[in-house]
Amino acid sequence: MGETIAYPKKILMVAGDVSGDLHAANLIRAMKTLQPQTHITAIGGRLMKQQADLFLFDLAAQGATGFIEPLKKLPLWLKLLKQIRCFLESQKPDALIVVDFYGFNRQVLRLAKEFNIPAYYYVTPQVWASRQYRAKKLAHLTKKMFVIYPFEPEFHQQFGGNAVFRGNPLLDIMPLPAQAAPVTDNPAQKAWKLGLLPGSRGGEISRLTPVFYQTFKEVLKQFPNTQAYLFALPDADEKQFLSLLGEKPHPNFHIVKDKNYALRSQMDYLLACSGTATLENALLGVPMLVAYKMFWPTYQIAKMIIKVKHISLVNILSRKEVVKEFIQHDANAQTLSAETCRMFACPQLLAEQREELLKLRASLGEKGVAQRAAQEILQEIDLHKKYAVK
Repeated sequence: MGETIAYPKKILMVAGDVSGDLHAANLIRAMKTLQPQTHITAIGGRLMKQQADLFLFDLAAQGATGFIEPLKKLPLWLKLLKQIRCFLESQKPDALIVVDFYGFNRQVLRLAKEFNIPAYYYVTPQVWASRQYRAKKLAHLTKKMFVIYPFEPEFHQQFGGNAVFRGNPLLDIMPLPAQAAPVTDNPAQKAWKLGLLPGSRGGEISRLTPVFYQTFKEVLKQFPNTQAYLFALPDADEKQFLSLLGEKPHPNFHIVKDKNYALRSQMDYLLACSGTATLENALLGVPMLVAYKMFWPTYQIAKMIIKVKHISLVNILSRKEVVKEFIQHDANAQTLSAETCRMFACPQLLAEQREELLKLRASLGEKGVAQRAAQEILQEIDLHKKYAVK
């Protein structure tokens, strides 16, 4: 059998939030490394814009969570879908690649199906956690799904989906865990490093930033040397966070924009919004608690449809409670500070949790995830074009 020829390709890639933008940008970079002549048109965020040949729209900056909030974006989404329809019809790309962001990307996949364009899902949404009927829809709309957890291929096979696990793409960007801090003999006097991760979307930030800040102030009563670091995205406006504090920030409070996880990996403990950040923390081996507060109607709907016992990826993947979770009204300064102080008072608890987190890292594959996925997709497109030519 003759060698497959690498044909020039046109690919449309769509991501809709900050984490999707990151993974999509890495996939674009891998494709360009393997086949530099590949032409990528992107809808996503600032990172995809840096890597793509043509950038159509910053969808990641418009992100909304839950069930109610996205409705406010509906006019914008309809306008953008119309633009995508025109693009698919006029440009006829060789493939569509969508990244997470199910509500919008499902509509994009339908358009690709209409125009007979092969579609791939990179970082498939967690349909196993709620509304599992979506898995059947994904199976119908995609040629292949690149899932990010080892149990997912078997789940999707039940619904006829072609799902493969090539590793978790976070492994491509996460550094190795830092050395564990030595156990202190005097916890009350230690300058603990407490990281605050209130999320990446506007609603998460506005709901959790005040809670996390007040938690820090409560912790200071028992551990007065504690330093708090609020991690903001590179393009975030610091004034937004300061306005949410309701007062002049404490001298031990710092807003930081971390690069390459260097500072986050040095934290002793983290207060984290539920989401991708919790898995990042696990890969860094940094102990944490997880909190989440939703718009009240969203929370009521979520309670009815979510099928998993835990909300944090760490606990879901570990199939047990490794980190404490605080949801809705339980996510308040009193409960969060009590748990934080409990961990600081007994550093052995921090060491034990770190050990559990590092076990999870070992189960998620090896680096080179984007490279493997890119090679697989490009080879499939080449094969399709080869036989189409014949």
